[in-house]
Amino acid sequence: MSAPSRGKWQPATPPEVAELFSTVDVPWWIAGGYAIESHVGHAFREHGDIDVMLLRRDQSAVQQALAGWEWWAADPPGELRPWRSGEVLPSAVHDIWCRPAADQPWRIQIILDESDGEDWVSRRDPRIRRPITTIGLRTTDGIPYLAPEIQLFYKAKDPREKDEADLAAVRLDPEQRDWLDAAVATAYGV
Repeated sequence: MSAPSRGKWQPATPPEVAELFSTVDVPWWIAGGYAIESHVGHAFREHGDIDVMLLRRDQSAVQQALAGWEWWAADPPGELRPWRSGEVLPSAVHDIWCRPAADQPWRIQIILDESDGEDWVSRRDPRIRRPITTIGLRTTDGIPYLAPEIQLFYKAKDPREKDEADLAAVRLDPEQRDWLDAAVATAYGV
């Protein structure tokens, strides 16, 4: 199987993702720009893809939730290769691109993040950690999404225009703002 085109995306919607992942018994969260919009409560920009974050320890849940789909691991520096059924991805692989079939557009990008026992651990800096039970929130429809301060932390490394728009749209409470400021200073020295 040759490497697919990185091009065409038709992102699943958050409710579609929730339906697909309803069969798995591990935590997962809508991430990226959709996580920010979930927190804000309305759409405010276009999305080229949809990100779903799982803990690396739970990576096999992707193959369960998306049975029958194609899964492609993004080996650093971003080369796509088939992810074989049952294969445990190495720690350097953080992204998995998923589509229903070879002739269909990409629908979901999986992001794998780290954990240590009951703690989420940032892959950017292992000093940044929190209890797993505190890294997500839920929409009014019950769809889990990554807490905005954590998503903004990831977006702060090399912010793009859309990342700046996400930051401007979010109103963090003082505790969230303090956490974000401390995490950015620890990981990025800013």
